[in-house]
Amino acid sequence: MRRAIRAFAALGLLAGAAVTAFAVAGPAAADTQICDQYGSTTIGGRYVVMNNRWGTSAQQCINVTGTGFSITSQQGVGNTSGAPVSYPAVYLGCHYTNCSPGTNLPIQVSAISSATSSISYQYVSGATYDAAYDIWLDPSPKKDGVNQQEIMIWFNRQGSIQPIGSVVGTTTIGGRSWEVWRGSNGSNAVISYVAPSAIASWSFSVLDFINDVKNRGAITSSWYLTSIQAGFEPWIGGAGLAVTNFAAAVNSGGQATTTPTTAPTSQPPSGTAACRVTYGTNVWSNGFTANVTVANTGSNAINGWTLGFTLPSGQSITSSWNANVTGSSGAITAGNVTWNGSLAAGANTNFGFQGTYSGSFTNPSGFTLNGSTCTTA
Repeated sequence: MRRAIRAFAALGLLAGAAVTAFAVAGPAAADTQICDQYGSTTIGGRYVVMNNRWGTSAQQCINVTGTGFSITSQQGVGNTSGAPVSYPAVYLGCHYTNCSPGTNLPIQVSAISSATSSISYQYVSGATYDAAYDIWLDPSPKKDGVNQQEIMIWFNRQGSIQPIGSVVGTTTIGGRSWEVWRGSNGSNAVISYVAPSAIASWSFSVLDFINDVKNRGAITSSWYLTSIQAGFEPWIGGAGLAVTNFAAAVNSGGQATTTPTTAPTSQPPSGTAACRVTYGTNVWSNGFTANVTVANTGSNAINGWTLGFTLPSGQSITSSWNANVTGSSGAITAGNVTWNGSLAAGANTNFGFQGTYSGSFTNPSGFTLNGSTCTTA
C-alpha cells in the first residue's frame, strides 16, 4: 500500500506526521462511486481522482464524474485545531508513484514555459472545510515520498480553521489579492495563499504562484514541479462538496539551469564507452514508470550521449522526462537534453518515462551508450 504525507492546514498542529495512502484502480467511467479508504481511479485519460480518507476510520464516499468528483458521504469528525480527516482530490502529475496518464511531470521549473489550470468548485453550507488547490515541488524529480515544498491555494474556507504557520504578508497574483501564510508541518514546508472571499471558479497561471514562491527564496529554478492537485480538506461534514471541472497543463520550453561541474572532453567514438545502466520500475495494472540511471564508468568524460534499448513486446512509452526519446515501442533511443549531456568520469545522470503494457511485464534485455554495450546494475 502506498502512503503519503499530507500537509495539515490547521493552526496548532501537533508534532508528527499523519499518513495519506491510496490504492490504484482502473480508469473511471462517469459516475463511478469510490468508498474505499484509499481508492483512486483515472478520468479523461489524463487525471487521477483519489478518495484519500487518511485521518478517520469513518466512511467517506466520492462520486467520480468525467470532469471531477463530489463528496457523497463524509462521516468523520476532525479537531479544528488539528488536522482534517481527508483530502479527496483530482490531480495531474505524480503522487507517491501513482502518476496520471501521459504526464510530463516531474519537470524542472526552469524548463517550464507555461503552467495553466482551470477549476470549478461547488460549495455547501454547514460544514467545516477548505477548498485546497495544492502545488508540490521538490529539489529532485521525485515521484515517491514527501516533497519538500507545498503551495496551497485556499479558494474557500468555512469554520474555525486556518493554514499552517503564520501570516507573512499579502500579495497580488493573477489579478487577485491573497493573504500569505508560511510554516512547516514537520515534514515539508508550506506556503499558503488565502482568498479573502470564496472563489467558485477560476482559470489562472500555476506558474505565477510558483514564481512567487521562488521569489520568496523557498525554491530555485532547478527544483521540480511534481504534481498539481485540487480538492477539499474536510474537518466536519462535507457531503455535496464537489470539483465540477478540473484541467491543468504544463508545457516545456524553458532553459534548464543545471550546468556540468567538470569540463567535458570530446565524445568517445562508437564502441569505446564504458557505462552502467540501472533500470528501476514501478508497475501497476497495464501501466508502468521507468527511472533510468546512466553512469559513465570509463576514465574519459562524455560530451553528449545516446542510450539505445529495445522495449519488450507489448510495452509502449506515453511520456518521458529529462531525455529526448525517439520511438514509442520496440527500438528506443534516448538522447541527452541540454542540461545533462556532459558526464565526467564516474558521473551519472538519469531520465525516465511512463508507459503502458500488455501481458507480463519484463525489463529490456540490454542497453548501449553511444553504440557501446553497457553493464546493468
